[in-house]
Amino acid sequence: MAILELGINLGNRNIFERQYYSASDNVLDPNLRAGFLSALESFSSEVFGDDINVVSLASFKLVCYSDLIALPGSEEKDNTQPLLYYAIIEKETETDVVKKHLKEINAHFLNRFPRNDIFSKKKKYFEKRFTTRIDDVLGDLRLKTEDRFRSIF
Repeated sequence: MAILELGINLGNRNIFERQYYSASDNVLDPNLRAGFLSALESFSSEVFGDDINVVSLASFKLVCYSDLIALPGSEEKDNTQPLLYYAIIEKETETDVVKKHLKEINAHFLNRFPRNDIFSKKKKYFEKRFTTRIDDVLGDLRLKTEDRFRSIF
């Protein structure tokens, strides 16, 4: 039961990524993943009128939480972009717990960074200033079961 990777996308651009475990040697480009998730979010919103929540794959699950934020200097609803938080988790990990943590991370992120920074800064900026906060929020949920036992002994 662990989060393998966590990330934040602004539209189709990845602005934060934290890998706890490598799923394979074929690592997917974060911006390609961001584009896929953006398209999936747009599709589910337009076709079903709903946000993506959990995508279940053979070995993993993808848990998402989305929040719309307005462009800097704009409060109009039409001038927003989705801020999508995602976690790639082991199949047996409880998705409701992960979703709760993604919502908490969203609150911390929006409290920590002004909209100008969110829209203009590069990935390294956020990773340098926000990695410790995310690790604190996730706690031992970022560890596989065997690693939790190993840390006890």
